[in-house]
Amino acid sequence: MDRVKALGGADGRTLIGIAGCPGAGKTTAAAWLARALAAAGTPAVQVPMDGFHLANAELVRLGRRDRKGAIDTFDGHGYRALLERLAADRGAVVYAPEYDRRVEEPVAGSIAVPPEAEVVATEGNYLLDEDGPWPAVRAALTEVWYCETPEPLRLERLVARHERFGKSPEAARRWVAEVDERNAARIRATRHRADLVVDFEALAVGRP
Repeated sequence: MDRVKALGGADGRTLIGIAGCPGAGKTTAAAWLARALAAAGTPAVQVPMDGFHLANAELVRLGRRDRKGAIDTFDGHGYRALLERLAADRGAVVYAPEYDRRVEEPVAGSIAVPPEAEVVATEGNYLLDEDGPWPAVRAALTEVWYCETPEPLRLERLVARHERFGKSPEAARRWVAEVDERNAARIRATRHRADLVVDFEALAVGRP
């Protein structure tokens, strides 16, 4: 938390991105960071990249529904525009979309970022990627941290998450092997561009 506070300016808003492979704990880490900062007196809000998933109907139209989560199944330009607005606009509430896993669709206007929010914690797979709009996404963020979790635990969590939201055990394992792990290889190759590599297991139990 001291690192985040040191990054903030007198008038600017600090945007911390948390990247990592599917199932690495990015969402949990971002939520922890926002809560911990708020508890310490620094107003903070979590804004996930997942709100910029393309709608399922659009993925079907594009022929990409069977690999949802790949880099070209997100509205990266829209995400970049939101981050730039969050960094620059503190005169009014900024509304961000959220991804509803129950219906597997983004929902617009779900997250309110008030003017007094000093920090935005945002998480996503491709924050360190160098293709398309993603370098501009990285440029809009104050820092990007890479969330790392032991591979057996990451894969176990990922399969369990797919099962929790409706896939059979066999379908969950197949999706992880054929879709998620292909994305993970791309994400893992960007690790060296991070400003900080986070030991999520240490973070989860509250150690510095």
